[in-house]
Amino acid sequence: MEKNLLDILRIGIFYDGYYFYKVSNYYKYEHEKKARISISGLHEFIRSEVAVMTCTDIRQCQIIDAHYFKGRSSAKDLGEKVQSERIFEDILMRENIVSHYLPLRYGENNIAQEKGIDVWLALEAYELAIYKHFDILALVAGDGDYVPLVRKLHTLGAQVMLICWDFAYHNENGDMVETKTSRQLLDEVFCPVQMYQRIEQNNSDYIKKLFVPDRGLDKPQSLFNSKNGNISGSYAEDAQEYESSIFSINKNGFGFIKNEEINNIFFHYSTITNKDFSELQPGMKVKYTQEEDTERSKREGAPRYRACAVSIIE
Repeated sequence: MEKNLLDILRIGIFYDGYYFYKVSNYYKYEHEKKARISISGLHEFIRSEVAVMTCTDIRQCQIIDAHYFKGRSSAKDLGEKVQSERIFEDILMRENIVSHYLPLRYGENNIAQEKGIDVWLALEAYELAIYKHFDILALVAGDGDYVPLVRKLHTLGAQVMLICWDFAYHNENGDMVETKTSRQLLDEVFCPVQMYQRIEQNNSDYIKKLFVPDRGLDKPQSLFNSKNGNISGSYAEDAQEYESSIFSINKNGFGFIKNEEINNIFFHYSTITNKDFSELQPGMKVKYTQEEDTERSKREGAPRYRACAVSIIE
């Protein structure tokens, strides 16, 4: 693809918001980087990839439109997470990303589900590709449901770059969680960019700029005072604090606090308020609050609990 100096390669970016949310959480809470993905850093990375792919000066590779689609909980359901949601929306606005939300719907067992958001993304991407004539459409997603969209975009002459991740980790219940990109989607797009491999194998400036320290979206910081480990806000007023010791530590980022009456208390490393998880050892004295772990309770047929705020007693 040859471009004159005065020509611009027009890039459109479309985010599957829930997918991006999972990826960002993975790097913040599970990966050794312990940092969220920078939106601005990702956009610069996409521009650099387009420049390399098309043998074009990066100054000619311009993002002319960006859209973010996600199912959204009500303010009542979000509770204390409302502030972190607002902070992220501010980030999207600063990066000139248009947000599109649909309310989450509740299905069996009162589990929230996204309905229709992928269809909305596909319709919006197709319509805007017609009117704005994107040269490259970067799709941040991994679901095979987007294959028909990719095929339609190809008929318009828009080349699709897929920004995707494959990874696996143990969640806070100790279960293995895996995110894998659809093989069919990878085969359909013009340029698949498998980000996990790039991040692990490359140390370029663009890769370094993909991550920034979290400023307010971190769950522990939104609930806890990070300086002294105390719980803040209305949550603290209702929570009873307990003392015990660490019973066991798992290298995958979780452990159990000793409590013989209720079969020990599960804790996740993201709830530690005044120590790094790598510094913890069995036998350390802790203070913590707790809540019922409804999933484990159902699975094991008896009440099970998890720690919410764990501080090490020095």
